[in-house]
Amino acid sequence: MSRSKWIPDQHGAWAMLAVPFAAGTFAGDAGWLHLLLFVCWLLAYAAAFHLQQHLRLGRCSRNPRAAERHLRPFLAFATALLLLGTPLLALRPWLAVAAAAALPFFAVNTFYALRNRERALVNGLVAVVPACAMLLVALRLGGGTLGEGAGAFAACLLYFGGTVLYVKSMIRERRNRRFLRGSIAYHGAALICASLLSPPLAVLFVLCLLRAALLPGRGLRIRTVGLIEMGLSAVLLVTLLAV
Repeated sequence: MSRSKWIPDQHGAWAMLAVPFAAGTFAGDAGWLHLLLFVCWLLAYAAAFHLQQHLRLGRCSRNPRAAERHLRPFLAFATALLLLGTPLLALRPWLAVAAAAALPFFAVNTFYALRNRERALVNGLVAVVPACAMLLVALRLGGGTLGEGAGAFAACLLYFGGTVLYVKSMIRERRNRRFLRGSIAYHGAALICASLLSPPLAVLFVLCLLRAALLPGRGLRIRTVGLIEMGLSAVLLVTLLAV
């Protein structure tokens, strides 16, 4: 397996990994421990990805080498996580509680991987929760409180949950009119909730509603869909840090 294939190919996940973390980091007192935590966070994601692919292909593929090619990356990322995460836990033992809280979500994602249903809607929505919760972890690491980050955490959940629905309406469910209506309804409800959280957030969620209603069915390339989401994710981060 080439080193380039060691990097998880779920490109849409990177904004979800980075934006909540950055929002929590810069909402509090950012420090060098945040950098160490972020590296551990990425290592944990990469290790989990390759472990789940190893298990999925070991169960579903007829080619035994298909599963084995994920074993080395998993071991490498898991070892690096252990080496860097151990001193971090020694300095901030409460992070073990945060890690334990993520395990049920990891278990659900692994369950779907084993059944070769990683693209299932529920699986995608479940993955959103621990990613957004990293906002609270990063904020706490910088001296903030969970209460101070509750609104931003809710905004991230609303946004990235909507992203899961929208991207599916553009690709895998692009011919499913019922799914499209559900996505639009969700974004309408998310706009109302965001307006209650913060008026500036409402502007972003208006844009999200418009793209959910107007872009499906227009034949946009996957790259274009991804670039739009990257742009909106950047707007989310700026808005969260500004309010």
